[in-house]
Amino acid sequence: MANAKTPADLTITPRDRRFGRDGAYRRWWLNDDPVATAFYNALSVTFPRGEGFFIDSVRRFREGTPPRLDREIAAFIKQEVMHTREHVAFNRHVTDQGYDISRLEARVEEDIADSRSRPAIGSLAATMCLEHFTAILAHELIDNPRHLAGADPEAAKLWRWHAIEEIEHKGVAYDTWLHATRDWSRWKRWKVKSLVMLMVTLRFLRKRTEGMLDLLAQDGLTGARVKWRLFRYAFGNPGMARKILGAWLSFFLPGFHPWNHDDRKLIGLVDSEYAAARLPHPQAA
Repeated sequence: MANAKTPADLTITPRDRRFGRDGAYRRWWLNDDPVATAFYNALSVTFPRGEGFFIDSVRRFREGTPPRLDREIAAFIKQEVMHTREHVAFNRHVTDQGYDISRLEARVEEDIADSRSRPAIGSLAATMCLEHFTAILAHELIDNPRHLAGADPEAAKLWRWHAIEEIEHKGVAYDTWLHATRDWSRWKRWKVKSLVMLMVTLRFLRKRTEGMLDLLAQDGLTGARVKWRLFRYAFGNPGMARKILGAWLSFFLPGFHPWNHDDRKLIGLVDSEYAAARLPHPQAA
């Protein structure tokens, strides 16, 4: 089975929106639920430094890419820069509610420093894997409105905006990886990307769980019962982790490409909210 290609008519369009500048979110901004709120707050803490790492990793292999991929990388970078800005603002709301996120940020820095100590192709591989993570999380977030039910409106808009752009550019890091490893055998490429995905997944789950439990502890919520509540939220109802499992496994299939599953219809469900914020996309330049 040959690798599917990014759709020829795909447009990656940065949308320059700002969220939550006019007021504070509730401490438990997602349905008055400390567990649900900690789930997304811990994820948000990873984005400012993580998005910068993604940009650097892809940019290092941009030279010599085909013109279309070069334009897609340019649009990807613009989107990621704005995601960074908005999650910096969101994380400021988190700290304004009294949470200390310094330990969570230190874990992210530790992961990035470890990745940057390895060859550049390893950072690109990690980025490709994490971009698959963000894309499948984004798909589920849009496809199942229950995940953001009861959220403060501006927070929900932020997460939906971020999600549609993650879906839109989900093939960029992967296509950059394919270009960078074009002289590798299919076996070597599969072996390396699979190993990196397993490593990234284990680290992601462990560090994000630690972050969620840290935030919950700051709410005075600790112990086995709280850990069970978090597990039930992730794997039971609404079950984000459980629902993305199949899409995560698809990464290991021969011939995998992020666009084997064309889910642009989900972008259309949300995009009209941000029509006025669309920037001219590089494809039109």
